[in-house]
Order: sequence, then structure tokens, then C-alpha cells
Amino acid sequence: MFEETKFEYLKIEWPQAVDEQGNVIREGTVDGNYAVISINRPDKLNALTDDVVAEISRALRLMEWDSSIRAAVLRGTKEITKKPSFSVGADLAAMFDKRLKPNVPMHMSQAMRIRHRDYDELEQFTKPLIAAVDGFALGGGCELTLCCDIVIASDRSVFGLPEINRGIFPANGGITRMAARIGVNRAMRMAMFGEHIDAKTMLNWGYVSWMAPAGEEFEKLVHEKAKWLGNAATTSLFVIKKCVKFGTRYPQLGLMMEQFGFGITFGGSFDAKEGIAAFNRKIKCPACGGKGKLEDGSTCKNCGGRRKIKDTPHFKGF
Repeated sequence: MFEETKFEYLKIEWPQAVDEQGNVIREGTVDGNYAVISINRPDKLNALTDDVVAEISRALRLMEWDSSIRAAVLRGTKEITKKPSFSVGADLAAMFDKRLKPNVPMHMSQAMRIRHRDYDELEQFTKPLIAAVDGFALGGGCELTLCCDIVIASDRSVFGLPEINRGIFPANGGITRMAARIGVNRAMRMAMFGEHIDAKTMLNWGYVSWMAPAGEEFEKLVHEKAKWLGNAATTSLFVIKKCVKFGTRYPQLGLMMEQFGFGITFGGSFDAKEGIAAFNRKIKCPACGGKGKLEDGSTCKNCGGRRKIKDTPHFKGF
């Protein structure tokens, strides 16, 4: 049986897990091969402390080698007590370890190195990581979304790097990663003026991948995209993630990563063999039962009367 892991500041929703014999070894609450990590500080609008960020990092490490989890969603808790919020960033009342002195520059650099370590771990998580943003994604919360691969936002969400208003700046990788995502000029605007940018604008800027009305439509969209990734070719997703996030920093290195990556996916993975086999494989059309016609005598639109259609691949993950 899976050993229950306790988190103080997070809620984790797990998928079902089975052993090699098909026996259920963990009951799941998620319909799909993905897990959901919810920051659970609604009274603080999911503000971040070192402990909160460290717990997110620890949760992802648990999911790294869990074969039942092939993607993850990071979000704010659904239990809203004040306003909807992914995270409003650093909890200014509890920013640093008590052993660190804010008036000692080296201590502050050490504090940021520790925070970077956890943010880097989010960015380098080997599986697809979706940021599901409903409400505020500000400061360190916005920087968390920068470490994710896909950002899905509700129409009431706002993004921002407001640290300038406190005499500091977004040092959790916010300036560097934001410039890489939306361009230098827009990142400069966000960091220098501390504006709140609405989800529609971030969608137009290419930062948000999908947007939906808050509520049921948003939840349905997040589930749909996470479930799709959980059923996709895991090895290919791993290589794509590495090539896009790191290979694009140095184009020649990125091209070399593509060459090695193709060898890994095509030459060594079940996913590639299954995907190609499925492309050439025909199955009985499920819509008409392989008859080519429906009960009313009309031609089946799903197969066009051909009775058989191409099969979809059944990927198994790593």
C-alpha cells in the first residue's frame, strides 16, 4: 500500500494506482492519469512561504517516479474564503527563516538561492505541469506559473509582478523567465510598473494557453487538458519539454537535443511503436458497429460507410 504523505499547506488529489497484477494499491479521486496539487491557504489568498514552496517541490518529487501519474496540475484551493486566488505571492509576514537577517545582504542572497532551488525543481519536473489559475497570480504566485508548462486561466484571473510597489523586484526567476515567455518589453512593463494584467491580455500575449469562464467551464477545461496529457506519449512529452524549455536558450544545443531525443523516443520507447502501429491499425467503427450504416439506414458519418477506422494509440507511459 502507498504510505500516506502528510502536507500542511497543500491538498493532493491522486489518481488510482495498481500493481503489476492489476490490484488496486491506492484508491484515486482523479479520473485520469494525473494528480492535482492545491495550495491550501485560502485565508491568506494562498500566499507563499518557504515551507509552502518546499512542500510543492516535495509533492512533485513523490510524483516523479509514480507510474500512475503522467501529468500534474498546480492550482489554488477550490475552497475560497475571501477572493479566488492561485497565489498572491510571498507572505510578507513570514518571508524568511528566522535565522536569516534581512539587513545582511549575504543572508538575503542565501534565502533567494533556496527559493530558486525549489522553483528550478518545479521547472525541471519531468512530466507535464499545468498551472490552473483562477483569480490572483501575483508576485511569487505568478512566478510559480512561469515554472509550469501550460497555463490555463479563468476569465476572472489577473497576473502581475507588483514587487516594485514594495521596493523590491521579482527575484524568484520572474524577470528572466517572463522575458523569455512574453518578450523583453512586456516583461519590463510588468516588472517596472507592477500592473495587474487580465487573463485575456495574457492570452493575447501568448502566455495563457487557454481561457474559460470561471466555474464549471474552467474546471472542465483543466480536467480535459490534464487528462489528455495523462494519456499521451509520456517519453515524447518529456523530450518536448526539455527541448522547448532549455534547448531554445541555445539553438544549436536545442537542435542537438532534438537529435538525441528522437533516438530516445523512436528507438527506445513503447509509445513510438504503439503510435505507429495504431496509425496502420484498423478497428471496427464503434459508432455503427462496423456496419457502415446507422439504424435509420443513413451512412455512418464517423467512418463514412467504410466500416473500419484507424485505431487510436494506447500509450502506457514510461
